[in-house]
Amino acid sequence: MKDEQLRVKSHLQVQSNLKDLTVVLEWLEEIALPLLPHQLWWQCQLILNEGFTNAVRHAHHDLPPETPIELEIKIYTNSLEILIWDRGQPFNLKEKLQSILKQNSDPLEAEGGRGLMFIDKLTDELDYIRTPDDRNCLVMRKSIT
Repeated sequence: MKDEQLRVKSHLQVQSNLKDLTVVLEWLEEIALPLLPHQLWWQCQLILNEGFTNAVRHAHHDLPPETPIELEIKIYTNSLEILIWDRGQPFNLKEKLQSILKQNSDPLEAEGGRGLMFIDKLTDELDYIRTPDDRNCLVMRKSIT
């Protein structure tokens, strides 16, 4: 992405409320649908849906509903990046994914973590980092080409 030209960058802030998922998905549609092949847009819709839902249900489960969740999408010439910031307790994403895989031979049958598995399978790069301002950022990258 370092040599790629940034085509679009958009930022959105919503509350920790699953009802805001509609706003989030409409935002994605407005930004990404005109620029992406339909199959790729559908995959982005799924990973954004799962990432936002996880932030509300897990990261912010014990925080007030007014707690903000921030989202950003960057579309480059050959790739895209979706970022979701939450204010919950951090966790080790790689360990969580490994734990889900160990629980069951079919991760889709696992009691929890299916959303993370979908995100992992549909992205080319996936990371979860703690920022200096004590937030967490789920970073999802995908090639367009």
